[in-house]
Amino acid sequence: MPLFLPHMLNGKKIAVVLPAYNAAKTLQKTYNEIPFDIVDEVVLVDDRSKDDTVQLAGQIGIRHIIQHQKNRGYGGNQKSCYNKALELGADIVIMLHPDYQYTPKLIPSMAQLIANDLYHVVLGSRILGNGALRGGMPVYKYIANRLLTFTQNILVGQKLSEYHTGYRAFSREVLEKVNYEIDSDDFVFDNEMLSQIIYFGYEIAEVTCPTKYFEEASSINFKRSAVYGFGVLRVSIIHRLCKWGIIKNKMYIKNK
Repeated sequence: MPLFLPHMLNGKKIAVVLPAYNAAKTLQKTYNEIPFDIVDEVVLVDDRSKDDTVQLAGQIGIRHIIQHQKNRGYGGNQKSCYNKALELGADIVIMLHPDYQYTPKLIPSMAQLIANDLYHVVLGSRILGNGALRGGMPVYKYIANRLLTFTQNILVGQKLSEYHTGYRAFSREVLEKVNYEIDSDDFVFDNEMLSQIIYFGYEIAEVTCPTKYFEEASSINFKRSAVYGFGVLRVSIIHRLCKWGIIKNKMYIKNK
């Protein structure tokens, strides 16, 4: 079990948050690769799993475990993650899926970019390089990812390689200024939050991230993917209309 001593990276406290749902088969493997030489806190939020995720989290030594009394959805899970990380005084918060689809070994690279005040947000991109298809991403998801990202870049005025990664690092400032509580509790939360970050002018970095698709890795079915895709387009269109001053939306009001 790792010792939880204050490590700090450039004086910044780092928290890794794990939004968990039925992650018992992959949690230990994910946790074992977290670099505890720089990570100060680990938070696991369980979204009413039907397996032994919570029990296992306690057994392997995760100190901060939150159990939702009812399933709140992927976005609702992240809200609890970020709220707890801020409560613990984290300066850098890294959201990592506990399904081992993304490698925790990239945490130092992502954290360094924020700790050195180069960027406020870092995304682990599956699309930079050629790792997505090689890692087993279904072809239809790869094509949808590329088409959605192309459209989003045009609408929101960015040049990201993808908007749909589940591996993200944020500075404390971003989490305090972006009103993520107003965002969806479903999967489109990720895109609403990124839209807000871009709207407020925060710089976003991307690092190449290998990915693994296998039976235990979390995924959504085609129907939910389609609903998500239309939700993403809706968010991007609203973003553009707000930028043009045609409409107003309270998503794009900073917290004080």
